[in-house]
Amino acid sequence: MNQPHQICSHCIMDTSDPSIHFDAQGICDYCKNFEIAVKPNWHTDSKGEHQLAQVADAIRQAGKGKDFDCIIGLSGGLDSSYVAYVAKEKMGLRPLLFHVDAGWNTDQAVGNIEKLVDGLGLDLYTDVVNWDAVKRMQVAFLHAGIPDQDLVQDAAFFSGLYKFARKYKIKHIITGSNFSTECCREPEEWGGYLGIDKALFADIWKQCGDGEPNDEFPLVDILVYKLWYQKVLGMKVHHPLNMVPYIKKEAEDELERRFGWKRFQHKHHESRFTRFYEDYWLPRRFGYEKRRAHFSSLIMTGQMTRDQALDRISRPEMDEHFLNQEFEYVAHKLGLTVAELQQLFEMPKKTYRDYRNKRNLIGLGGQVMRKLGLEKRYFR
Repeated sequence: MNQPHQICSHCIMDTSDPSIHFDAQGICDYCKNFEIAVKPNWHTDSKGEHQLAQVADAIRQAGKGKDFDCIIGLSGGLDSSYVAYVAKEKMGLRPLLFHVDAGWNTDQAVGNIEKLVDGLGLDLYTDVVNWDAVKRMQVAFLHAGIPDQDLVQDAAFFSGLYKFARKYKIKHIITGSNFSTECCREPEEWGGYLGIDKALFADIWKQCGDGEPNDEFPLVDILVYKLWYQKVLGMKVHHPLNMVPYIKKEAEDELERRFGWKRFQHKHHESRFTRFYEDYWLPRRFGYEKRRAHFSSLIMTGQMTRDQALDRISRPEMDEHFLNQEFEYVAHKLGLTVAELQQLFEMPKKTYRDYRNKRNLIGLGGQVMRKLGLEKRYFR
């Protein structure tokens, strides 16, 4: 962390990622990884069209005689909304749209979900997580002092989806994860922990929770869904947006034209907490700007210039008055006073390494699966 500040000469990733490396021309390893690992495996031409058709055929075949042949987690944001459209209209699938309500939906996200459900003629299942359980876990994570504050929502979303899919024997999961807008993955130090680690959650709850059990909070450990659900039970996760032309602005325009879907100012703004966390908490408390990774992905894929990104990153996404209002809103929704949330903001900084975790085991498991050919790694 004592290295002098440096920013990539091609994208805008910088030394706020302590693990970043640059070559003699000042180009970072994220850009190198895109050229070496992502680009050669990203096909949106006739090869991608063929791959998409093969995936669609396999899913339809497996879903014969069932109410749904796959499941899609829908947030109302761009990626999940567009992949729902692709699955129904371009792949001819019968997906169940699955939404997890963890208490932080924006009205715009709810409106987008309703418009897609009606416009596509698909069924929606909404899993409403016990709000008290979510609130208590989020307060515990704030007391833990780590950057990874969105782990709580992510855990609720993915645990709910995987539990539902397992219960109803839905083996094909469609995700909006993609190379086009996410080829530059946020580093682990910026709150990008690799998955749902029950050991980490348990120790944070033990040290920072309110002293009572929190059994209503859903958790499916990463090793369970990676090994048991996927490798033993045969669940498969598909990424159709990597097989079709997917340009952010064009996708937004198409959803708006077809369904009246409304675009967000920035990625992840469909969740009011995530918007606050990424626009206020993370950059101001830790100095980490996830927008650097978001914009760098668009630079690498030719959807934004570096000058445009530098201009945008030079100022907050939301104005100061709005952010201060959101600070008050988040405090009150979590049952805290503004002064109490401010104290948590100013407390000593920690990382997940200050708590018991399975990070080394997760990393080892990933290495073994890649060596056995069971998993591919495209990201730095």
